[in-house]
Amino acid sequence: MLYWFRHKNYPDFWNQYRNHFIKKKSFDLDITRFIVFDTETTGLHIKNDRILSIGGISIISNTMDVSDSIELYLKQDTFNPETVEIHGILKDGNNIKINEKQAIIEFLEYIRDAVLIAHHASFDIAMINEILARQRLPKLKNKVLDTGVLFKKTELCHVNSKPYSLDELCAIFNIKKHDRHTASGDAYITGLIFLKILGELTSKKRITLKDLFYNRNRPGLL
Repeated sequence: MLYWFRHKNYPDFWNQYRNHFIKKKSFDLDITRFIVFDTETTGLHIKNDRILSIGGISIISNTMDVSDSIELYLKQDTFNPETVEIHGILKDGNNIKINEKQAIIEFLEYIRDAVLIAHHASFDIAMINEILARQRLPKLKNKVLDTGVLFKKTELCHVNSKPYSLDELCAIFNIKKHDRHTASGDAYITGLIFLKILGELTSKKRITLKDLFYNRNRPGLL
C-alpha cells in the first residue's frame, strides 16, 4: 500500500520525463545540456496569473543551438490587457495557441533532465510548477541556475545585495536587446548573458557544474 502512494498512476508523459533523472548526471560543463528559458505571463501573481508563452534554447559546450529551441503560445483563459503593451501577445492574435496540458507535455519532452537557466528564475519556475499542480503533477525535477545569482560570483559585480535586472546585465556585457519582452527573445538574451558569466568564471580557474551551484551566501540552485 505504501508503494502505491509513493508511485501514483501518473500519465505516461510525466513518467517518461521522470525516467530521465534515474541516471546520475556528470558535473562536466562541456557535456552538460543547459536549457535557457523564459515565460511571458498575464501578470506577476503566481496563483492568479497565467503563462502566455514559453521560449527556450539549449546550450551545450559553450554554444547556443538555435536548432534545439522551443516556442509555445498558450490559450488565454485569463487575459490582462494592461500587459499586452509589454509582451505584445494578443488574446486573439495570429500565433497558434495550445492548452496548458499540451504546453507542459511539450515543455517536459523538450527539457528532459537539462539544467534550467533563467533570470530571476524563481518566478518562471513557480509559474511552470503551477501548471503542473493544476494537472495534479509534482514539481519540476530539474536543477536550476539563476543568471542574477551567477553574476554575483563574478568580479564584475560590485553590489552583491543588488538584484540586477536583465537590462542592466545587457548593459554590463554590451549585449543588444533584440526581441525584448518576448519569451524566446528574453531566453536568447539570457543565454548570451549566461555564456558571458561562464566566460568570466572559467577565465580564472577550471570549474565544474557543481561550482556554479555553490555559493556561501546564496546557492544558485533553487
